[in-house]
Amino acid sequence: MPLHSNLTTPIKSAIAAMGIHSSSSIYESQSVFDSRPDNRLATLQSRLNIPDMPMGGFSAAAAPAAAALVEEEEAAPAAQEKTLFALTLKSFDAAAKPKVIKEIKSMLGLSLVDSKKFVESAPKQMKEGVPKEESEKIIETMKGLGAVVTMD
Repeated sequence: MPLHSNLTTPIKSAIAAMGIHSSSSIYESQSVFDSRPDNRLATLQSRLNIPDMPMGGFSAAAAPAAAALVEEEEAAPAAQEKTLFALTLKSFDAAAKPKVIKEIKSMLGLSLVDSKKFVESAPKQMKEGVPKEESEKIIETMKGLGAVVTMD
């Protein structure tokens, strides 16, 4: 019988890391079987160096506390000001297409062919995680070239 058939992922990875492939190599002595049934799991975990992991669901008392925690997490983003933005190329003037392609090429480090495909597939996200000041500069530059870029 394969050893890994009914074990959890952390136990499987610990067993694989130790190079154990059969149940007989784990139980080198009968001390695991000699111990009380409720201590067998703890004995195996200590032998395999597996940390204790909580099992089971939430208790009834933990549910209201979890709901309060979720409400606090939802309120926190509203209070914080967004500092990183995603820039999206929405559209561009047909006459300004070569300039926009050249700017996209230098800004994103793409090849000329990839830049052309990128611009032609607008609307498309240009950058992600851009600070506010930098994103405003990029928007102004692209606006001057004849492209419409939005900050999300």
